[in-house]
Amino acid sequence: MKTTRTKSLGGFTLVEIMIVIAIIALLAAIVIPNLIRAGARSQATACINNLRQIDTAVQQFAVEARKHVGDIIVYPDDLKAYIKLNPKGEIPSCPAGGDYTLTTVGTVPSALCSLGSTLSPAHLQP
Repeated sequence: MKTTRTKSLGGFTLVEIMIVIAIIALLAAIVIPNLIRAGARSQATACINNLRQIDTAVQQFAVEARKHVGDIIVYPDDLKAYIKLNPKGEIPSCPAGGDYTLTTVGTVPSALCSLGSTLSPAHLQP
């Protein structure tokens, strides 16, 4: 008597694949918003650090150039010698696309970002 062997087919069922996809989608729903928030936080931190460097450069320039409270500073020309420039030879800019403006000597803070408190977290010096 001749017996035939049936070859068993291995693989995943449609239900198992759908469960795996649902788990991946759930994990992505948790991770993606956190990544976006972390990116926004890092941009705000970089902007605040740039503002602090610009503020320090303003203070150093004011002392060396004997500026008085209320004097105007020409940005960025007056500060290039007092701050570490980026590879393009420019004062670092806001990573979120904001523009820096300077107030007068003696004003605290002396540098402001145009985005200010419009974003969360804010681009303001504490």
